[in-house]
Amino acid sequence: MSKIIRLIFVFLSFSVAASAQQYFVEQYGSQFLINGNPYYFIGANYWYGGLLALQKDPIKGKLRLIYELDFLHSQGVNNLRVLVGSEGEGRINGVDRVKPALQNQHHVFDVKVLKGLDFLLMEMAKRKMYAVLYLSNNWEWSGGFLQYLNWNKQIDDETLKRKLSWDEQRDYTSKFYTCDACKIDYQKQLSLILQHQNFYTGKKYIDEPAIMTWELANEPRPMRPDVVEAYKKWIVNTADYIKSKDKNHLITIGTEGFMGTEENWDLFKEIHASKAINYLTIHIWPKNWGWFKHIPTNENLPEVIEKTVTYIKQHEKIAIELKKPLVVEEFGLPRDEHAFDPATTTKLRDEYFKNIFALWAGSKITKGAIAGCNFWAFGGKSQPIKGQLFWKDGDDFSGDPPQEEQGLNTIFDSDHTTWNVIKSFNRIY
Repeated sequence: MSKIIRLIFVFLSFSVAASAQQYFVEQYGSQFLINGNPYYFIGANYWYGGLLALQKDPIKGKLRLIYELDFLHSQGVNNLRVLVGSEGEGRINGVDRVKPALQNQHHVFDVKVLKGLDFLLMEMAKRKMYAVLYLSNNWEWSGGFLQYLNWNKQIDDETLKRKLSWDEQRDYTSKFYTCDACKIDYQKQLSLILQHQNFYTGKKYIDEPAIMTWELANEPRPMRPDVVEAYKKWIVNTADYIKSKDKNHLITIGTEGFMGTEENWDLFKEIHASKAINYLTIHIWPKNWGWFKHIPTNENLPEVIEKTVTYIKQHEKIAIELKKPLVVEEFGLPRDEHAFDPATTTKLRDEYFKNIFALWAGSKITKGAIAGCNFWAFGGKSQPIKGQLFWKDGDDFSGDPPQEEQGLNTIFDSDHTTWNVIKSFNRIY
């Protein structure tokens, strides 16, 4: 009953919620600052956070959101990376995409979808938490660039729905950067988001301190070398456009680092050198990148950790040269024995996380450039459905997006050993 009372209170106390978060996150050299004080964080990817208040049972969804934010806050997590909205509906690249969509049809926006993000931001502000909001997606699971290409007749409907080969996906997605109509469509949705006024608090997004960063997209890659120049131009033009509309918030690109820039160190450095880009990001995916075969084991984990540490330090060096912060904003490892059941142990994952957090902790002590970590991904109280590998419409959202096995990389609230690691670093450092 107390939770129900609390939820009712939420709707009666908008003015209190609006004043909870007072300070914007700023960038000064290689550090983030809040009210002049250094800000180093261990955060989470919570991509579905803006969708929970939109469930068929909105009370249930809001109660889940409140519970999960309270849980994260109790673990010292105060930074969340969240999807703003998806594009299009139906199957794409062989999988079901996230729904409901912000832009469900070409140039048709369902602004009611942003009420879910409104509720999330209001609740985050109460807890003095900060959101990194990514604006689109290089990958299919939320529509993203492939959907813009389909709407502008660069990909036909049949091709969009079927499973593409890796080479096909690279060929098609790379066309986004040379498709003027696609980029205009992206900017229309971006403009709608920047102009949006929170339903609950009355604040415009551009005036919301609980938003830390606008991120251009999730893992935007050129995908093919021949569009690199167009890719660079899109980054600069988009960042400059956001800065012209919003003077309060930071901007980052959302890249994976070297692995996401056609393995080109110079390109990674160049795109982050722009004055409009406030900090660097990297993502680390040992399984996807072939750093271990089949499953992580006690035998291959040391090599995976060594490669991970090297990857972070290589990018840290560039961040220091550019005098900007670096955030390790995605990293994950499957559960032990590559299982999906939340009851399975996570000893290898915990050890992997410890080594990444140790680099962050060392940077915090020395006021270095590694300013934040966002593990992938928080699944809260969700539970995979036994006998079902992939997400279906109506299932609970979890940390694993629809194209991945549910439970693969999710950190559930029941993963006590992992939370002990996270909480210990947040408490000590």
